[in-house]
Amino acid sequence: MVDSTWDDWFVSDEIEGADPGDGVIVWYLGCNGFVLRSASTTLYVDPYFGTGDPPNIVRMIPVPLDPADATDCDGVLVTHEHIDHMHPPSYGPLVEDCGADLYAPSASYESPDYDSDLEAPEDRRNVVAAGDDFEVGDFTVHVRGANDPDAIEPVSYVVEHEAGTFFHGGDSRPADAFASVAGEFDLDVGALAFGSVGQIYKPELGHGERTKWYMDENQVIEAANQLELDRLVPSHHDMWQGVGADPKVLHEHATSHEYPRVIEPPHVGCSFRLGEHGIQRIGALDGD
Repeated sequence: MVDSTWDDWFVSDEIEGADPGDGVIVWYLGCNGFVLRSASTTLYVDPYFGTGDPPNIVRMIPVPLDPADATDCDGVLVTHEHIDHMHPPSYGPLVEDCGADLYAPSASYESPDYDSDLEAPEDRRNVVAAGDDFEVGDFTVHVRGANDPDAIEPVSYVVEHEAGTFFHGGDSRPADAFASVAGEFDLDVGALAFGSVGQIYKPELGHGERTKWYMDENQVIEAANQLELDRLVPSHHDMWQGVGADPKVLHEHATSHEYPRVIEPPHVGCSFRLGEHGIQRIGALDGD
C-alpha cells in the first residue's frame, strides 16, 4: 500500500494535467524514479513510492503520488531487481489499472527483493536484456548494459524521442558499456545515481554499519564523460538516511572535464524538458 504525502494533485494536475506540446516533459519522482510524458505517451522509469524498511532503511523525502491515482501510463521500465526499483505496490496500479506494459530484466521477475505477488498480469510482463530495442507509443526504448555490483542483472535505458534523448543508468557505476552508448547515441540528458559512504542501521547487528551506495563524486563525473552527457541530472542522493549526498559538489569535480556540459540537480517533483536546459519547480511548467 502506498500513502502519498501530496494526496493526488501532483499526478492529476502537475503530470497528467501538463501539455508537453511537441516535446517531452520529465519529472523527478525522488529516489531513482522519473516520468516521461509526450503528447501521446507516458512512461515511468523505476518508480518507487515506498518508505523503505525503518529503522534499517529510512525514506527521507516525500512520497509524491499514489500510483492508484494515476490514469495515464503506457509503460514502466525497471533497471534491476532491488525493491526501490522493482516495487510491485509502486508499479502495480500503473500496470493493472492503466493498462501499461512492464519491462524488466529476467532477474527482476525471478529474484525480486519482494516476497509477495508481482502485481502484473503475465501478458503485461516483458523480459528485456542489453541490446534490446522496442517502441512504447512515440518513444523508442533501447536497453543497454550497466555496472551495478550489488544487482544480479542490471540494465540501463536510452529513451529516444524527436524532442531529445534521455538516459537512465539505474544504480550503475562507471561502465565499459557507457562508452558504447556514447558512440551509438547523442544523449541530451542522463540520470546517474549519486550517493556516499555512511552508516546504515542493521537490526541483526543492533548498530549501524559502514555502507557505500551508488557512485561517489568522481565516479559520477567519470560516468558522465563515458556517456558524453550534455546535461547531468544526479539522482538517488536524496533518498536514504545515512547515505545522502550534496549534488552541488559535483560542479567542482566536473570543472576540469569535458563532460557534462551542465549539471542540473532536481528536487522531488521538479521537471525539465528534453532539448531545453533548466529545471522547473512545481507549478512552473507554463512559465508563470
